[in-house]
Amino acid sequence: MENLDVTVLRTLRDWRAAGRRALLATVVRTWGSSPRPVGSIMALAEDGAVVGSVSGGCIEDDLIDRFTRAYAGKSRDRAIPSGPPELVKYGITADEAHQFGLPCGGTLELLLEFDPDARGLADLVAALEAGRLMRRTVVLADGSAMNEPADTPSDLAVDEARMANTFGPEYRMLLIGAGQLTEYLATMALFSGFAVTVCDPREEYRGAFHVPGATLVQDMPDDVVAAFRPDRRSCVVALTHDPKLDDLALLEALDTDAFYVGAIGSRRNNDARRQRMMEHFGKTEAALARLRGPIGIYIGSKTPPEIAVSVMAEILAVKNGVPLPRDMDVAQAKNQRQLVAAGEADPLACAVRG
Repeated sequence: MENLDVTVLRTLRDWRAAGRRALLATVVRTWGSSPRPVGSIMALAEDGAVVGSVSGGCIEDDLIDRFTRAYAGKSRDRAIPSGPPELVKYGITADEAHQFGLPCGGTLELLLEFDPDARGLADLVAALEAGRLMRRTVVLADGSAMNEPADTPSDLAVDEARMANTFGPEYRMLLIGAGQLTEYLATMALFSGFAVTVCDPREEYRGAFHVPGATLVQDMPDDVVAAFRPDRRSCVVALTHDPKLDDLALLEALDTDAFYVGAIGSRRNNDARRQRMMEHFGKTEAALARLRGPIGIYIGSKTPPEIAVSVMAEILAVKNGVPLPRDMDVAQAKNQRQLVAAGEADPLACAVRG
């Protein structure tokens, strides 16, 4: 499941804890093309507030119209009902597919839960925020739900009696250094669904850093990495160019399950970093195999925002299990272009590969 689901569940928890009526919609089946995959969720409050998505927007609009028109002076029968969950289908006919903005031939089925239990949602969100993988099972006869730890991620399962959906904890990003590049990368990570922590013990950098939603800490980076406890949904990126800050943090991160560990810098600086780690810390080439650098994909980036796009693209590709062509590797691409400039490689072949 996408980590953005944690935001949906957290918002729904807050609505229900405040006594607001709400529903939770889950995509349980799709046929043909579908704008959102099975397991996608959205929450709708009684006043029409929406978080999350189950389509490109048209189905959300229909749900708002069906269940919240009472707040626009319409009849009360449009309010969110009570009772057991309801299964609804969209896009069964070509006209409906057109009406609801589904791709040609697309059909999806939603499970609508009315007024999910606030305490159960609070327990689920607390477990996810603590980094645990959780399975939520809903009994279709009465809407009761049970949360339990899950050993491995699994696809949504639904039958005549119940629906089970697995939710993973948030993806997290730890950035070492609070410079301008960090501001751009932190912003991109936040709108990509990451919880972002920025570490910089240097007061002059912390004072100028301002990214709403990012957590800023001042302890030494290696201590922060240890306290952060990176897991398989975490990445650690060093951005200071200062070996005193970057190296120990990266070494600490390499001993964790973080899915991405990398550092900014030129090819020469990254080679020097690896050499330091082998000479002074006894690391082997194999132990440093997971260390990425120069980080990013090659897009000819020069400015901080362009470099941030490059780095974020690589992080998302690794997160999503997408292998990147060798010619998109920054070091490989720059080496190839140097050979072209020196007349030692065919520029046409380089262009075809890149």
